[in-house]
Amino acid sequence: MVANQISTPGTSPTHRPPWTFLTNHSHVLLAVNENSRARVDDIAATVGITPRATLHILADLEEAGYLERLREGRRTRYVIQPRQHFRHPATAHQEIGVLLAIFVPTDGHLRKESP
Repeated sequence: MVANQISTPGTSPTHRPPWTFLTNHSHVLLAVNENSRARVDDIAATVGITPRATLHILADLEEAGYLERLREGRRTRYVIQPRQHFRHPATAHQEIGVLLAIFVPTDGHLRKESP
């Protein structure tokens, strides 16, 4: 399938617009929400960006208070702060946990941390 096409089961591929609704910052946050102990390389692969860009985004998110990095031996665990509000004035009244909840399995709870 061509990179700018999407397909759903039982349908033919359709062309994908050249833009997305979510930024790379959002995608990194979603990847961390999925696995709080994910390695930078794994987050980068999930999002489709370089590890270096991933590190910059993680630093941005940490500096803004959206997540906290905790060292556990040689590994890092990320703790998301779901009660932080969006930065854009049009959505600043909403907490980021609302966005994360959209992408969580049907139990409706944010993932805490991986075992």
